[in-house]
Amino acid sequence: MTLNEKQKALCEGHDFDFSDLKALFINCTLKRSPDFSHTEALMKVSQEIMEANGVGIEMLRAADLTLPAGVYPDMREHGFERDDWPELSRKVMDSNILVVGTPIWLGEESSVCRVLIERLYSESGNLNGKNQSVYYGRTGGCLITGNEDGIKHCAMSILYALQHLGYTIPPQADAGWIGEAGPGPSYADEDSGGPENDFTQRNTTFMTWNLMHTARMLKDAGGLPAHGNDRKAWSAGCRFSHPNPDYRA
Repeated sequence: MTLNEKQKALCEGHDFDFSDLKALFINCTLKRSPDFSHTEALMKVSQEIMEANGVGIEMLRAADLTLPAGVYPDMREHGFERDDWPELSRKVMDSNILVVGTPIWLGEESSVCRVLIERLYSESGNLNGKNQSVYYGRTGGCLITGNEDGIKHCAMSILYALQHLGYTIPPQADAGWIGEAGPGPSYADEDSGGPENDFTQRNTTFMTWNLMHTARMLKDAGGLPAHGNDRKAWSAGCRFSHPNPDYRA
């Protein structure tokens, strides 16, 4: 297939400015650094696209941190000697884009990923300056690798959690790669076909650009309007057009 002139122009340049955006990539592999991570190998595709377009990037592994399971912002207040979540939470709050990467184990995202989601949830009671969840005005996506079925199942779980907390999820906000079911080469192994898989590379690219576009729109708009989702106004009695409970009587 030959690119037409319009397609060539799209590929060769654009006038979007993403240089004031920040993205945080959290790899939920079970492996600690410096062990090689196939999930990270796929995440780096998205990372490099963002870096090429001026987005500030940080990638880290949750397994390198001490993140006790729990739904409180600081588990040291609940009997744990160490909790790295407060520092990680600051990085999350400083980012316009969050990309969660995870391998698949027994058809599910990793246990490390579930802990991450629980710790994200621990902050959901906090409000921004508009009395919305602190995650409003941010966008999120996920990347998944493995040797068993479950990409869409894991993405469904992760993206549901993120949007429930307040993240805006753009179209095509997930991508992944799995080889043949059962033991076999992982994403970055020689002759796995992962880095050459057009479906995976296309979806990863589309996800990355959709995250950048969504983050750009949210930042330019100052986040989501507060009308209809102001928690303090609701508590004070404002019902934002909610129908009278007795209207069916």
